Amino acid sequence: MVEQRFVKESRCYKTFRVFPTDVNNYNTLFGGKLMAYIDDIASISAAKHSRCSVVTASTDSVDFLSPIPMTSSVCLESFVTWTGRSSMEVFVKVITEDLMSGERKIAATSFLTFVALDDELKPKPVPRAVPETEEEIRLHETATVRADMRRHRRDESKKFADVLTTTYSWE
Repeated sequence: MVEQRFVKESRCYKTFRVFPTDVNNYNTLFGGKLMAYIDDIASISAAKHSRCSVVTASTDSVDFLSPIPMTSSVCLESFVTWTGRSSMEVFVKVITEDLMSGERKIAATSFLTFVALDDELKPKPVPRAVPETEEEIRLHETATVRADMRRHRRDESKKFADVLTTTYSWE
């Protein structure tokens, strides 16, 4: 196994135009559609970094910072920011560009966690992520705080699931 990979080796881009079938009743991009695109591109970054099958372990956050109107194109940029033994944190930045004015802005950001799997679908070790740019280094340096928050949230979710019922309300 390769011991390390540069963050830039996992970098991916996807650009699309917002069409009428993509919008909600406010004529802005439907959030669920954007979330699907985010998970898709993040999975590609994780697979490029690990060079094996990956599964989404969690969507840690999706922060919608500004609405995306139909006059925009949307560019998603993703890359692995940090790795554990078999897990990878992937950052996705959503940049919109008004196609008439050329104005760009960050419309959303997201962090997801993926786990690399071997042929028996067991967690598989992944190479360490090596950041180079200022943005990559900042995200890498702050990743352990986010990993701790994920562990805490997962533990709390498991406790909460223990008190939930599995029967339907109509039964």
